[in-house]
Amino acid sequence: MGESVAEATIIKWLKKPGDTIEEDEPVLEIATDKVDSEIPSPVAGVLSEILFEEGQTILVNSVIAKINVSGDAPQVIASPAAGAVKAESPQKEEVPAAVQEYVTAGEEIVNQPGGRFYSPLVKNIAKQENISLAELEQIPGTGKDGRLTKDDLLAYLPNRNGQKETTSAPKQESAQTAPKMQTPAVSVSGGDEIIEMDRMRKLIADHMTMSKQTSAHVTSFVEADVTNMVLWREKNKKEFEKKEGEKITYTPIIMEAVAKAIRDLPMINISVDGTKIIKRKNINIGMATALPSGNLIVPVVKNADQMNLVGLTKKVNDLAHRARNNKLVPDEIQGGTFTITNVGTFGNVMGTPIINQPQVAIMAVGVIKKKPAVLETPQGDVIAIRHMMFCSLSYDHRVVDGSLGGSFLQKVAQYLEAFDINRPL
Repeated sequence: MGESVAEATIIKWLKKPGDTIEEDEPVLEIATDKVDSEIPSPVAGVLSEILFEEGQTILVNSVIAKINVSGDAPQVIASPAAGAVKAESPQKEEVPAAVQEYVTAGEEIVNQPGGRFYSPLVKNIAKQENISLAELEQIPGTGKDGRLTKDDLLAYLPNRNGQKETTSAPKQESAQTAPKMQTPAVSVSGGDEIIEMDRMRKLIADHMTMSKQTSAHVTSFVEADVTNMVLWREKNKKEFEKKEGEKITYTPIIMEAVAKAIRDLPMINISVDGTKIIKRKNINIGMATALPSGNLIVPVVKNADQMNLVGLTKKVNDLAHRARNNKLVPDEIQGGTFTITNVGTFGNVMGTPIINQPQVAIMAVGVIKKKPAVLETPQGDVIAIRHMMFCSLSYDHRVVDGSLGGSFLQKVAQYLEAFDINRPL
């Protein structure tokens, strides 16, 4: 699944227990963030057991099914119905290793669907510290969906003895009394059509709302004269396609300028973890891509600063093509450190994009328009027709001040304006 993917949700089993499976034949469909993928079988055989149901979220490296690869007739075990395993069941059954990931420390119970999840590491710590399930349930979690992380548990331990009641009770009380965000009431008339959001749109909505609540957004603007870039592309695009087998767009050229600017001002390439700033070693640039469904996805060009223009062009075209055809793998939308969005594709002059968490900045480029502009020449100032483009940078004012944000945006514009019109292919 890739190094940056920690979990996936099972969307659909394509095979059922007893079905014969060929090597590399798809067995199930899974979803991670915005990407749906088919998972092929590593071996040929007969599917003998399914350990997890559709809709469940599973940690990477968990065993999710068993395939019989011998010539013997396998014993087919039907997949368990959701909620079939109950804590109060008097009959003790052997729990498969993969399912044990969902067994809390020290107690033979399995989380019910929708219940709180505890990782093996958290359970081991709880077992060593003799923490019961009831006590674990009272500890606030900062992980996804309120999960209890290792750091949550380690932070809780020093205050546990003698202060457990005084430390946990106020947190619970504040969580219960915290004001909830009120959504406006929506009236529906007889002629209105109600459309249910698909899974990706729900993820986008949650991610965008979370970003606005997390970061103090500020947006700066600059107008760049990209005449040299436009003229160079017009002059070389046919030869470039003939030589490299790829169409060159403005995206890889802009991405090249952004990568150079990040190397000059690396504190724009950071993330925030509480009160800690994480300065990223790699420059991984995401490019917002509109899908035929109307949704948005952000594939990532890893180590963009280490590629030349040809390499960037091939990578950008490949990711964009596979994104539109739902062929991306989960790791290709993970690990971004900076994002570019092209609002000019839709004829927009400029935009104020929302930061793609956990990044701290996102740049939007507008449509390129011909405009009259003042040029300084040795003979004096003249008015000429130039290709102009607005660039905007939304950045997290918690850690990026106007000086850095404005300087970075200006640096990108300078690289675009200084593009060599005689640059060889």
